[in-house]
Amino acid sequence: MTPLHLVVLAAGKGTRMRSRKPKVLQPLAGRPLLAHVLDRSAALDAAACHLVVSHQQERVRAAFAESTLPLDWIDQGEPRGTGHAVFRALEHVPDAARVLVTYGDVPRIPVADLEACAAGDGVTVLAARVADPAGYGRLILAPDGALERIVEDKEASIDERAVDLINTGVLAAPAGDLRRWLAACEPAPGGAREWYLTDVVAAARADGSAVKVAESRDPAAVLGVNDRAQLAVQERLYQQAQAADMMRDGLALADPDRVDVRGVLTFGQDCTLDVNVVIEGTVTLADDVYIGPGCVLRDCQIGSGTQIAAHSILEGVRVDADARIGPFARLRPGTVLGTGARVGNFVEMKNATLGPGAKANHLTYVGDARVGAGANLGAGTITCNYDGANKHHTEIGERAFIGSNTALVAPIRIGDDATVGAGSTLSDDVEPGALALTRARPRTIRDWPRPKKTSKNKES
Repeated sequence: MTPLHLVVLAAGKGTRMRSRKPKVLQPLAGRPLLAHVLDRSAALDAAACHLVVSHQQERVRAAFAESTLPLDWIDQGEPRGTGHAVFRALEHVPDAARVLVTYGDVPRIPVADLEACAAGDGVTVLAARVADPAGYGRLILAPDGALERIVEDKEASIDERAVDLINTGVLAAPAGDLRRWLAACEPAPGGAREWYLTDVVAAARADGSAVKVAESRDPAAVLGVNDRAQLAVQERLYQQAQAADMMRDGLALADPDRVDVRGVLTFGQDCTLDVNVVIEGTVTLADDVYIGPGCVLRDCQIGSGTQIAAHSILEGVRVDADARIGPFARLRPGTVLGTGARVGNFVEMKNATLGPGAKANHLTYVGDARVGAGANLGAGTITCNYDGANKHHTEIGERAFIGSNTALVAPIRIGDDATVGAGSTLSDDVEPGALALTRARPRTIRDWPRPKKTSKNKES
């Protein structure tokens, strides 16, 4: 069986992006464009994957330093066109192999299209039929359906510009032949013309080889990303495809056009995502979970029956069953909510555990703490966990009641069934069942004369 070698062209600057970031590292669904291309490449039974890089190549390589795919990085040097990039890659490919050339800025290309090009033993060019072919090279077919020539848009005649079959740039060919054809197409030294991969079509035909055309099943998916407008189009198409798949698998979406999954979402039965929910990293929802509008979840595990109200942000959180969160809650990494726990509006938690049935319903900060089952934290409670240099732990026992506007200065322990009076600032431990408070006695001065404006301060 002829071995397949993939060549991914990833050397472009992406000037039209107007970004300091290499184009292939621009994000689509939270991951670099090139990562999506490599995902699709991994689905092919390829002997090797060669990536041709140039602009900021150290940054591109670093982004994939932990890739599990065996990647062969090739420095193009001074970019001289797609033909030059492929010719450099062919230095690493045996003549007996079949080469499939694709691009690091075409993130949604269907695997079926790649397979169609890779199949066979001759030259195959991937085509797409589009409503507006302006700007793309046109594929002019011979009467037998073989590719006769590729005409660039600026060089096309009026009749040729009417052709809606465009060149995607994806091409497959025998490695030895491709090397020979490309060498014949190299521009003269010092010339202004770039070295184009598309020139091999004419060279192959001149050599007596037919060039086949494989038409894409999804024309919108095989178009490259050259600027931010095109990136936004591909982002929305990607999200729409994900939404359709998730709904088929049973996820309820209030509006499939207003959800963004920038990672991996796993869900049970009867889960609902309201509008403008953003999922990042790896998120797992058990059965009967509701995520309210405007929420952001990143690397979370959410237990069955939990409801997360609007505009809450959860990152690195584990939530057990039947919890209630938000609206406007922020749960930071290391937060764990027990079964039936309650976290209300404008509550922030970090590296803290709220035991089963415990409550922090309003305007509270809980950091580096463990709160026992059934405890209640009143509005305005804060754990003072940071002394300016180190973090300290707060322990709040089961069924403890912390009154509103309380500051617990860590390290501190509040015992089971203890009560802390509202408005207290505590730095000493509280015994189980005890009442602790640091509230000053009120003082009333009768007939208090209010200050009055002097004549010189009166308004004229």
